[in-house]
Amino acid sequence: MQDTSDSTTASTVLAEVLPGVAVVFGEVPAELKPELVDFGIVPAVDRERLSAVLASVGNTATVAGNLGHAFAGAQGLYRLSDATQALLKTGATLAVKDGANLGTLMFPGRIVAQARFIPVTALSAAQTAAALGPALAMVGLQMQLSEVTGLVRTNIALTSQVLTAIRNEQWSELTGLVTTVDRAVDQARKVETVPASLWDSVAGAQAALDKQRELYRRNVRGHVGQIGQSGQSGQSDTRRNREYLQTNAEAIVFDTYALLSSLKAWAGYQALRAGRARAVGGDDADEARFVEVVARDTRAELDSALTETAGLVAALTRELSIVAELPGRDGLSQSLPGKRKDAKAARQTSARLLEAIRPLADALRPPAPPLEAPDVVCAPGSPDLGPYLRILRWFLEDGETLRVLGFADQLDAVGPLSAILGGAKDKLAAARDRTTAKTLVAVTDRRVLTARTNAFLEQGEIRQDIPVDQVRYVRAATAQDRSARLAIDLITRDESIRWLFRADTDTDTAQVDALAAVLAESMTIPDAERDELRRRGRAAIEAGGKGEGAGTGAAAPSGPEATDRDAE
Repeated sequence: MQDTSDSTTASTVLAEVLPGVAVVFGEVPAELKPELVDFGIVPAVDRERLSAVLASVGNTATVAGNLGHAFAGAQGLYRLSDATQALLKTGATLAVKDGANLGTLMFPGRIVAQARFIPVTALSAAQTAAALGPALAMVGLQMQLSEVTGLVRTNIALTSQVLTAIRNEQWSELTGLVTTVDRAVDQARKVETVPASLWDSVAGAQAALDKQRELYRRNVRGHVGQIGQSGQSGQSDTRRNREYLQTNAEAIVFDTYALLSSLKAWAGYQALRAGRARAVGGDDADEARFVEVVARDTRAELDSALTETAGLVAALTRELSIVAELPGRDGLSQSLPGKRKDAKAARQTSARLLEAIRPLADALRPPAPPLEAPDVVCAPGSPDLGPYLRILRWFLEDGETLRVLGFADQLDAVGPLSAILGGAKDKLAAARDRTTAKTLVAVTDRRVLTARTNAFLEQGEIRQDIPVDQVRYVRAATAQDRSARLAIDLITRDESIRWLFRADTDTDTAQVDALAAVLAESMTIPDAERDELRRRGRAAIEAGGKGEGAGTGAAAPSGPEATDRDAE
């Protein structure tokens, strides 16, 4: 929806009844119909109440004259996109007409219809929340059921690619429950209520549904726990993390899909349970509160389970994508048939599983766009950055921005800090030939990532991951050896790093200077570290003073000094 001051009479009304959820009244544009969510298990009496209350919001006379006909029948539910919600939150920019904000419905860059938008704040102002409480709870349940159903439908292709070959007995038990609940939900939708005979057909399924939901949630939590445990203590654990994901990829795919299916059936059961309460309770205040409790508890359970599932699927998608993107080994390893065959098989397996799980991954968390080269690239000549960017994309977090990409020789620490910064020049120059390696340096707005270029392209391995808040000092200089390469010294909280860059042109030099400038933006020494250094310094001085006072008699002053001191 986009702001407009057009005064054309609108025949479509979007009434936001819950944050991000609107009821659509009046004519529904063709472009909006695929996005419309059926009222499903929301009882007919609640639909009528929604129409009646919403029609009374705002200026009744004006609404009756121009929008009253639009409220004659609710057409369905609509989830407002994040972009639309962001726009609508600036409600002051929307023209007001006929008791509601005026806007235009926009689809792929074109206007398709005029509409009125009534925000949820208007409902609160009209003190209608209490009257609509149970109805809104049923709307919330239907949207929750629609959300998890959409995820399962998005991922339905998995049944033919991964699931049928494993855990057939468990899968049969789960699908039987899903089918039973789906049938009951569909029947409730058709009759617009939950009669006793319909409820009796599923009432005894709660224990079995809880068992299935808990089984697969434990499995998913187990996978999440393994990933978290194996990523806490360094590169070897990162490798074990990847091995676990690749070894257990099919089990993860199965458990993920099974959890979503069990959640769908469980959410459908909760919706039927609340619908039955609405059918027998009418205006009973206790039944109304019960419906709201069911909706709230269902939302909490779904949010928690979907968050875990999204994290697991994202981790698996990331690892599979990295393996699928690896261009493979160059040189000697390419001449070894066994290694080449294993690498090819790994890429094929990863690509197959990735194709199966990617629709679900994209539905749970929109994918990051392909990574583009940053403005600062420290690389002599014109290297092909494509392979590096395609792999690096999967290491960046949501919203993280790549600022610099560089290729350097990284000098491993061979002595104390003073040696790295310029002292012991002869020994340092001799050590460089043994300790330098081609290193990829990627600086984002959050971290400094380094990797040996060969290991990065062959195995997708990151060597160092340094948060920018650990940068203490940065220095750019000319390396003190015969190569006269440009050097950047990075001093972090825990280590000292030197990168050596070739600079064949003034442009190369400028890019290296730009890298140093980006790193320098993060230079800081936290007060806690400064205070700790001062405390340790005072403790050392005090310890030295106590050592002098506790010396032996042989160390005591004698002669004139002793005499003078005694005289004092």
